[in-house]
Amino acid sequence: MSKVAIIFGGSGYIGKYLLDNLLKENFFDRYIIADIREIEGFNDYIDSEILIYKKIDVRDSIKIQDFDNLDVDKEKSWIFNFAAIHREPGHEFQEYFDTNIPGAENINNFAREIGVKNIFFTSSIAPYGKSLNQRIESSSLYPETAYGISKGFAEKIHKEWLAEDDSRRLIIVRPSVIFGPNDPGNVYRMIKALKKGTFVLPNGGEVIKAYGYVYGLVESMLFTIQKKEKLIIYNYAENPVVPLHEMVSIAKKELGIKKPTIKLSVRTLSLIAFFVQILFKLLGKKSDIHPVRVRKAGFPTNIKPQYLIDNGFAFKYDFRNALKHWKTISPEDFN
Repeated sequence: MSKVAIIFGGSGYIGKYLLDNLLKENFFDRYIIADIREIEGFNDYIDSEILIYKKIDVRDSIKIQDFDNLDVDKEKSWIFNFAAIHREPGHEFQEYFDTNIPGAENINNFAREIGVKNIFFTSSIAPYGKSLNQRIESSSLYPETAYGISKGFAEKIHKEWLAEDDSRRLIIVRPSVIFGPNDPGNVYRMIKALKKGTFVLPNGGEVIKAYGYVYGLVESMLFTIQKKEKLIIYNYAENPVVPLHEMVSIAKKELGIKKPTIKLSVRTLSLIAFFVQILFKLLGKKSDIHPVRVRKAGFPTNIKPQYLIDNGFAFKYDFRNALKHWKTISPEDFN
């Protein structure tokens, strides 16, 4: 029997970084990427049949016959659930529920059918809601968005699977804003805007925006997998986090950016974004400037990774070190 990693949603950003690390560490004997998108960039491993891609939509029932020769070591193999609708804005309200909740249920049923004892689920810090006061893993959840609510439900669904058998293990990670090489997300957009001199600090940048470097996140995953607890729920954010204005100062210094940074209130920014959206719609174009995205920029996410701190995890990537590492891995991102 083989020690297998079955990674649902493994063609996505985090999934590919985890896969790359697992392959380099020879963590498993075989790897199956189950996603609606084909995996790219791992041709040598696919040719050697260490890595197999299966086109799977987690919104549909997942059958064993969809997979070939699933001779797995049930005790040592892991199922990873990265499959999700997550971009906000970008989807209709119901889409988050149509994917994230049935996805968790279908992956649970698949785990029951093949008998694998271990599931790793990537949730989000979104179920915490606005977190002006620092939130740790034991803090109450107050989700305010469709994405946050659906992720909270998915956590509960996976916990129900765990409760059925004392020999099962479940790890739930709640990542903060994850960034890194080749990622076009919030941190990269901030850097591009800083270089253009168009970045606006909402409310002066006093807000805490928890962030996590993708390499640190993957290291935390391997760290927790090697623990023994039946249930681990942990936050991933770098420790310590700094206010947004300090992140901006670090980025400008590390990248040699001299252009000034504008400061405006979130209310003013939202109003500007509203009219920009109307203008772009009239022109038949799309804009990254969106009222929802602007409000999220002023939305506090003061998250502390208390579990990792208590268990001696080594945080290597504060924001300055993350940028330094990013520049060595993918310098073209900063051209």
